[in-house]
Amino acid sequence: MAKKPTTTEGERFTGHGSEWRPANLSPEDARTATAWVEQKIDKRSMLVNKDRVQDVRDAMWELEKDGQIVVHRIRDEHEPVIAKTIYGWDKKIPTNQLWHHKSCGQCGNIPGYPASLLWIMNQFGTRYLDETDQTSCTAWNYHGSGIGNLESLAAVFLRNFHQAYVAAKAQGLPEGYYYPLVHCGTSFGNYKEVRGYLLSSAKLRENVKKILEKLGRLVDGKLLIPEEIVHYSEWVHMMRHQIAERRVIDVSHIRATVHPACHVYKMVPQDAIYDDDILEGNRVAVSTGVMQALGAQVIDYSTWYDCCGFGFRHIISEREFTRSFALDRKIKVAVEEARSDVMIGHDTGCVTTLDKNQWIGKAVGKDYELPILADVQFAALAMGAHPYKIVQSHWHASATEKLMEKMGIDWQAKKAEFEAYLTDVEAGKQENLYDPRRMITSGPGFKKIEQRT
Repeated sequence: MAKKPTTTEGERFTGHGSEWRPANLSPEDARTATAWVEQKIDKRSMLVNKDRVQDVRDAMWELEKDGQIVVHRIRDEHEPVIAKTIYGWDKKIPTNQLWHHKSCGQCGNIPGYPASLLWIMNQFGTRYLDETDQTSCTAWNYHGSGIGNLESLAAVFLRNFHQAYVAAKAQGLPEGYYYPLVHCGTSFGNYKEVRGYLLSSAKLRENVKKILEKLGRLVDGKLLIPEEIVHYSEWVHMMRHQIAERRVIDVSHIRATVHPACHVYKMVPQDAIYDDDILEGNRVAVSTGVMQALGAQVIDYSTWYDCCGFGFRHIISEREFTRSFALDRKIKVAVEEARSDVMIGHDTGCVTTLDKNQWIGKAVGKDYELPILADVQFAALAMGAHPYKIVQSHWHASATEKLMEKMGIDWQAKKAEFEAYLTDVEAGKQENLYDPRRMITSGPGFKKIEQRT
């Protein structure tokens, strides 16, 4: 975009200010402007060839040693597995005793996303807490409108993670029993960024501490900082071989493209997981790893690095840009270049954008109908989860029936089962993935449950 003199003539109301106008690049110039992605980014040179960045955990240990903070540690009881980040640093990924930090966008738009994750955990007998005492991370407001501020983001982050730390007390269990698992990529990136700011700024810690003290959210009068911030896709990645062992559907003939989410691996990139056995260690390992473990064909495509088009600000003020970007830069390429049967994501906004913006393309002859699923939804399907009860494919705007047919799933029979199930639900015969009494751990609605051995 290029800047122009302020004028009211021909002004466009875009939400970005009247001083901006389209750059109107020629096709050749536009190609030149993006060619660097395909030339170098595939070898991670944009990240690892720069000066080595600080591992914020070093500062965290020093602050704890000085008595300024308390660190919520991942302990042996969380059954951690060690992953490697882009610089080869160790990152602990807890696999048990997890506190689900849910996503507002998933619960509202893609309910089969978190349901698939809980279903898979139930198959493994994973201990977890899925309670209601959580707020949105508020990062969408911050990135989308600019109204939020760092103090509010940090206070929400620490408040939610403090709740994860103390939630088990309702069951008569010790503090720190559960470790938070973040469902949303936006929350994940935001929390990592905010944690870095908190560890580097005494002033921010001082301001936020005053807020947390009023909320009763300090530990021994100190801020509680998590040892690691863990995304659900990282849990799926570390559990991929166990997931593959429970696969009941052959997916070896499925051609899958993967969309890596900006907030998962471009935001605080030094914390993202890379694996030399996955795409030669050149790209973030999550999602691709579980698809390969399941036996699917992961197909490369030239615009893998591009954003999905969501972008926060322009999904609100320049929605046609979002739609055209999602279609032309992602969906079209995946269908025509990679002949993809499904595109796999690992973030709320990405899956929503790529799935729910395809319908508008029909108006201009761009009818691609590429199914968009989260990695955990595809994994649940491959493990035999019900495509409507659990994966809830009927919530998706883009059709999934052709994909299910190619996977050998009789979707018509499954749909009939689901419709019968809805009749039972209407009659009060409800099924739950999770004991609903455990969803409330405080307040007037709480009913204490006896601890079971």
